[in-house]
Amino acid sequence: MHIRIYTTTYCPYCVRAKLLLDKKGLTYQEIDVTNDPKLRQELVQMSGGRMTVPQIFFDERSIGGCVDLYELERTGELDTAVKNLLPDS
Repeated sequence: MHIRIYTTTYCPYCVRAKLLLDKKGLTYQEIDVTNDPKLRQELVQMSGGRMTVPQIFFDERSIGGCVDLYELERTGELDTAVKNLLPDS
């Protein structure tokens, strides 16, 4: 599974999302869009028009932002999503 998180350097929600991913022991690729309009446009296209950060993707599946990630954690769906995306051992 490949996790990508689009962030900016000044976003407290980005920090919170990364903290949860770290707590879960998940590795991720952070893509900083702070001063890069091209990467910001990539984020908007991939997320279906969302312009806010963070935007989190599990493989090509959009998870949404920080609030969405924490809601998945609250309901137990985050662990299920991670398990479903892991290759069989």
